[in-house]
Amino acid sequence: MKILFVCLGNICRSPTAEGVVRHLLAGTDPRLHWVLDSAGTADYHTGDPPDPRTQRAARARGIDLSGLRARQVQAEDFQRFELILAMDRGNLAELNAMRPPAATASTRLFLEFAPDSGLVDVPDPYYGGEAGFETVLNLCEAAGRGLLAHSSAVA
Repeated sequence: MKILFVCLGNICRSPTAEGVVRHLLAGTDPRLHWVLDSAGTADYHTGDPPDPRTQRAARARGIDLSGLRARQVQAEDFQRFELILAMDRGNLAELNAMRPPAATASTRLFLEFAPDSGLVDVPDPYYGGEAGFETVLNLCEAAGRGLLAHSSAVA
């Protein structure tokens, strides 16, 4: 399975999703081989590590995001990945607008895999307080578990 997680700047939500799913995968069947990455629809933070608040919240849960670097979604991502998961409807619309004609990847909202959350969008914590980063982690854990369950059921 090849999955790309996408938000606006790739320093808060999408690297959190990537890190959480990696962490969840580490506790499952070691024979599973997934390719995971994250990117932003904008190039505001290209080359930057995840926001320090994002890293701090993830580290408190045993998830290390320090090696990740922000990048922008590229046309080839639509063929390199099977599934591109947007953190919100705005980024999903942007992905669908930039989708090349030969794209093979499916684009969906990440929270489709966490229907019990009652939310459609993972809220952007960038301009808020520390609690927003905890909320993002909670939602990413719920959606990540749902994604793994969905993938097991489909396989």
